[in-house]
Amino acid sequence: MSRTPRPQPGRALATGPQPPPDRATATGPQPPSCDDPFDLIRRHFSPKLALAGSFAGRGATEAAASGARVTLSDGRTALDFGSYAVALLGHRHPAVLAAVRAQLDVLPASTRSLANPVAARAAARLAGYLGADSAQRPLPKVYFGLNGADAVEVAVKLARLATGRGRVLAVRGGFHGKSLGALALTHSPLYRAGLLGTEADVVHVAADDAEAVRREAARGPGLAAVVFEPVQGENGAAVLDPAVLRRWCEDAHAHGAFAVADEIQCGLRRCGERSVALAAGLPVDAVLVGKPLGGGVVPLSAVVCAEELYAPLAADPFLHSATFGGHPLSCAALGPALTAIEELADHGRVLANLLDRALRELAARHAGLVGAVRGCGLLRGLDFTGARAAGSVVVGLAGAGLLVSPCLGRPTTVRLLPPLVSTEADIAEAAEILDAALTAATPAAPERTAPAAPRRTAPAPRPRL
Repeated sequence: MSRTPRPQPGRALATGPQPPPDRATATGPQPPSCDDPFDLIRRHFSPKLALAGSFAGRGATEAAASGARVTLSDGRTALDFGSYAVALLGHRHPAVLAAVRAQLDVLPASTRSLANPVAARAAARLAGYLGADSAQRPLPKVYFGLNGADAVEVAVKLARLATGRGRVLAVRGGFHGKSLGALALTHSPLYRAGLLGTEADVVHVAADDAEAVRREAARGPGLAAVVFEPVQGENGAAVLDPAVLRRWCEDAHAHGAFAVADEIQCGLRRCGERSVALAAGLPVDAVLVGKPLGGGVVPLSAVVCAEELYAPLAADPFLHSATFGGHPLSCAALGPALTAIEELADHGRVLANLLDRALRELAARHAGLVGAVRGCGLLRGLDFTGARAAGSVVVGLAGAGLLVSPCLGRPTTVRLLPPLVSTEADIAEAAEILDAALTAATPAAPERTAPAAPRRTAPAPRPRL
């Protein structure tokens, strides 16, 4: 009588035809198994990334998150005032999670052949949120992407196609992404090193140059658009002058070009308003949003624009497409995310005032280290007297339980981006941690020593008479 083989510990019982052995297993040794995430990061990403993460977490990794706090793998927790502006609603907002889970159980991905009602409803909600029917400058059209660079690429592409022109103006200090098209608008040359042609047809102008658009347009009929961030996040939370921006928009329109407000970081109540540009009355042709648009749960970005700018896509909807553009899971998050943002808007203003007061008090107390407080709303920057001090404080803060975001374009500034779900106690705790880190980073004054006593010399011998 044949006996059924018993499974061995740690092994599954084979019940059918087995696949051939893996080629790498059959022909050579496999790389050693590794459970240490920092070893995996070194091997598969970058040793520098592993080093930075190890310093920030003091050897621990992120393990879980809820609200304004992140739990590390060693059990410690940290306030998340960073996450590069994604966590405006904190982590795992319950309304956003519920919507995404419900969509996951029904239709998590689109066929891309059939019409998707989730994306359609999300587009209508977002356009209405930013005033699709506004008499000032209606923005009824929407394109969905997954990250900020997606939105920038599409907006610039549409401006060039709609005008038949190639030249685009961007602002010094601005950051618009690192994909090749968006990188041309990003001002810092650091990320274009070795990439030929990425600056073609892009001119960077000074943020305070009100005549820049008029002057550049006068060079010839080649101007397609001017693209600006009302608040430059990566440039240390620099707030641009609305009067200058209004002049740029008007001059662009006078020469048949478009005006695009990149609010991927500063919009959606991060700086107090649904749209910083629209609240200032700027006649923009597009507002770009992203980062918190997916509620801090799923990736989502969007171009919200006027009919004229969208015209090339209206004529040919396949002129620009992406496999995961308008992804049902991401679009399901949009509605509850916007609802939650609006419910917390007044609380956000209270937090912004508390944060502003706390940062200014810290700047006064540590005047030798902190040069200025920048930004507005819940997008703030502490401007240090040197990049080394700023880097030292970032590392010290992470280890002490406060996550912030350094500035890629301005290494002397440390950015603080508190979630709307933060409490007043969270702001106070963050200020206390900052105070300790600033104190630790302040160079110690040299010790004063008492002047040395004058040296006594023996009197000269009196000559004998």
